[in-house]
Amino acid sequence: MRVVPLEEAVRKMTGLSARRFGLSERDQVQVGYHADLVLFDADKVHDTTTFAEPQQRADGIDAVWVNGVLSYLDGAVTGLRAGHFVARGEDSRLYALGHF
Repeated sequence: MRVVPLEEAVRKMTGLSARRFGLSERDQVQVGYHADLVLFDADKVHDTTTFAEPQQRADGIDAVWVNGVLSYLDGAVTGLRAGHFVARGEDSRLYALGHF
């Protein structure tokens, strides 16, 4: 049973959060923006962590792209790391270009 519709939950976890924290070029999927994307099966995704095993991966996540780079596929990390530190309220374009 879903308390919040899937579309609203995704909006709150992505675009709304990016705008609230001042992360420019991350609040929507658009040419020239940072492509942080998750491909998942909404009917299968669920958390598998426990207090005893907090490092477990969630089920139902098929792939993750960070800054347009495939970083997770079919239950395993790819070894490609494209993430970088972004300070709250800072222009994320400066960090993406390495000007910090």
